[in-house]
Amino acid sequence: MSDVNSPSFWEESYRQGHTGWDLGMPTPVFQRLAESGKFTPGKMLVVCAGRGYDARLFARLGFEVTAVDFAEEAVKEMQALDDPQVKMEVMQADLFDLPVFMEEEFDYILEYTCFCAIDPQRRAEYIQGVSSLLKPGGFYIALAFPIGGRTGGPPFVVSPDELISPLNERGFELVLREVPDDSVPGREGIEELIILKKKPN
Repeated sequence: MSDVNSPSFWEESYRQGHTGWDLGMPTPVFQRLAESGKFTPGKMLVVCAGRGYDARLFARLGFEVTAVDFAEEAVKEMQALDDPQVKMEVMQADLFDLPVFMEEEFDYILEYTCFCAIDPQRRAEYIQGVSSLLKPGGFYIALAFPIGGRTGGPPFVVSPDELISPLNERGFELVLREVPDDSVPGREGIEELIILKKKPN
């Protein structure tokens, strides 16, 4: 298996243009959510933010966004694409080694093509991180991809229940689970939108 735990793996992917996860625009499913008015602007953490299209989408709508990526190349490109009209914090950081002051700091965590990119052996560690970073009452919003029966990776196959069940055990309740009809071409039917809420203490 490729060393997905190393930032150099992802930096090389950016340098060589091997960025099949990158849509070149905000994710349509997230755009629908962002513009629905159902979520009050608050502090949002976008993990594995890449070039930051989704992060900027929410920032433009008044969310206080922190966009985090592992790879220096991703962060450089995110900063190069930055919009001076949009206030957004960009961090190069290991998702599994975020500062302690970020614990219970966020109202929202947004994720797409992140859970499928990490070493599957670290998925329990990822769940623990999500739980610790969200405030009570906060929302975890994920577009789980790719679901189904593929082998190998990255991207490593994702079962939505791998997210839902352990977060339920940590006091999260499922708010929404759907197979979106506005997935980008080629990803129809192999991703699910999942929203969970961390129950108040």
